[in-house]
Amino acid sequence: MITVIAQVDTAGLRALLEILTLQGGHNTTVVMLGAALLGLAGGLVGAFALLRKRSLGVDALSHATLPGLALAFLLAHWLGVAPNSALLLAGAAATGLLAMWCVELVHRHTRLSEDTAIGMSLSVFFGAGIVLLSIIQASGGAQGGLKSFVYGQAASMLPNEVGITGAIALLAIIAALAFHKELALVAFDEAFARVGGWRVSLLDGVLLALITMVTVAGLRSVGAILVVAMLIIPAAAARFWTDRVARVLVLSGAMGAVSAYVGVAVSALAPRAPTGPLIVLSAGAVFLVSMALAPRRGVISSALRRMRVRMQVAQDHALRRLLHAESKDLHFRCPRCLFSMLRVRGLVRLENGSPVLTTAGAARATRIERNHRLWTQYLISQAEIAPSHVDWSVDQVEHVLSPELIAELESELAAASPAPGAA
Repeated sequence: MITVIAQVDTAGLRALLEILTLQGGHNTTVVMLGAALLGLAGGLVGAFALLRKRSLGVDALSHATLPGLALAFLLAHWLGVAPNSALLLAGAAATGLLAMWCVELVHRHTRLSEDTAIGMSLSVFFGAGIVLLSIIQASGGAQGGLKSFVYGQAASMLPNEVGITGAIALLAIIAALAFHKELALVAFDEAFARVGGWRVSLLDGVLLALITMVTVAGLRSVGAILVVAMLIIPAAAARFWTDRVARVLVLSGAMGAVSAYVGVAVSALAPRAPTGPLIVLSAGAVFLVSMALAPRRGVISSALRRMRVRMQVAQDHALRRLLHAESKDLHFRCPRCLFSMLRVRGLVRLENGSPVLTTAGAARATRIERNHRLWTQYLISQAEIAPSHVDWSVDQVEHVLSPELIAELESELAAASPAPGAA
């Protein structure tokens, strides 16, 4: 039994590797490349949407395309023509833009906040889409083509559909790169952009147009419900790795392309599985890896950094207690783990079975004690905090005072009174 399972797994991995290396057939290769181009566009545009804090708006726009798809489908049947991709995408874009216009109208002419207006628009338009889908289902009309836009089915896309998707995605990429400086400026400092003469409303319109283009282009491959993931998840994952806009754009675009590429490849092995959820799961895996392993903002690095800070604080407290114990000729028992670390650093030595500060340890402990008294006096004399309320604040700050800040505190206190605790 185990041998059979291993053979099946090996065959599946071999088939996946063939598809990933563009050996899965002409149509599969075309679809994968088209999806990768769409993922690249989604990553680039999504990065600007995330920086501009328009993530909820992206979600509302994607859900608002559902009634447009249904209306276009009904219109095609009323006219007696087959519903094609161009007609359905045009309907989706129309209701998506209408939803965003409604959000702006409600936000500007009422006292409701923008997120409230977005939530209302998302609910109303998506509800209208569900009702229209129910009408289509009750009428007994063929829904196969419509469902592929709702749930996504990139593996079954025809070459002309891939061409339309790729053309829209390529246009969005070119426009995003052409306006990247202006969009980044508005995202980080809207007031400065206004003072500099930039029309913020126009640039927001450009961003909305880019979001609409990517959303509409991704309906066939990811679906109306999950297309928001192609815009937001890669950008959120990229933010874990860097703070620079250019690098965020590159990483977000690359992560979006890889997620779409792998998702379509897996979908080709499981034709019955919707492509959209598989692309979203691929993007989610990229996000989890970024959240865990990013060197500065990752969960693991943040936990290690907090652990190092806690250990440093514990060692500093132990040194201060040793300093007071020695100065008062009192017995002090240092925890074994702390003693081992302090001994390795050359700050403590063992003498007659008890830990004793070395010269370096005494200097470090004296400096910590002096920082403690200096910050305490500053809070009391300059910040006018009661002496009974400064202990916690001092304990949090005394371990991270830089030499520059210490010198500044000394100069400020010297102007008011002699610096306390000088040694």
